[in-house]
Amino acid sequence: MLGARAEALLVARGPGVVAGLPAVDVVLAEVRERLRLGPAAFRPEVADSAPVEAGTVLGRFAGPARVLLAAERTMLNFLGHLSGVATLTAAFVEAVAGTGAVVRDTRKTTPGLRHLEKYAVRCGGGANHRMGLYDALLVKDNHIQAAGSLRRAVEAARAAGPGLPLEVEVETLEQVADALDLGCDLLLLDNMELETMAEAVKACGKRARTEASGGVTLDRARAVAETGVDFLAVGAITHSAPSLDIALDWEG
Repeated sequence: MLGARAEALLVARGPGVVAGLPAVDVVLAEVRERLRLGPAAFRPEVADSAPVEAGTVLGRFAGPARVLLAAERTMLNFLGHLSGVATLTAAFVEAVAGTGAVVRDTRKTTPGLRHLEKYAVRCGGGANHRMGLYDALLVKDNHIQAAGSLRRAVEAARAAGPGLPLEVEVETLEQVADALDLGCDLLLLDNMELETMAEAVKACGKRARTEASGGVTLDRARAVAETGVDFLAVGAITHSAPSLDIALDWEG
């Protein structure tokens, strides 16, 4: 019976934004090779980044039943998680619509899944901050403490990564002034009250861009964006996104 051919549907059980469909073919190919069985075909009915409702058919399968059953859980794990990331990202993007602020991810990603999760963020309409220490630098509070001052930390970062984009975490208006004096062009406003954040944005003017971080919840996102910040750093869209419920429904 397991050697027979089968057909199945990939179905969204709830509303959301789809991400990760290319992973289906990768999983099917891996399982087929390991089981030494014939190919299983997958035909997507929607594309990544598409908003879907509950009951939407995402794709159709045809192939050996054993391959589909063996691949089922891994496929659904990828799709559910990545679609969950895209769905939560889209909710944040919608919350700040019209403000001009851009929702960005962080490096708070699942080990081994950073590229996939950041791809899912883009599917949800968000933007990627950085992949690692090799493409952008961020001077944080611990760096400042270790270096002895904000100036020393910034100088050390510039020496270690000349030419790389450099962002500096600031917690007070005094640190904002110091960072601007050092010529920093991107400031991470960490855990500031909304009024203080608005003052920091005003102080930066056109000299530096600003990014809000810390306590940026979905309920609070619009108020944060309306302070005038350029970016919202939201770690939750990768580390706390609930999985989108997606199922494999057998046909026949």
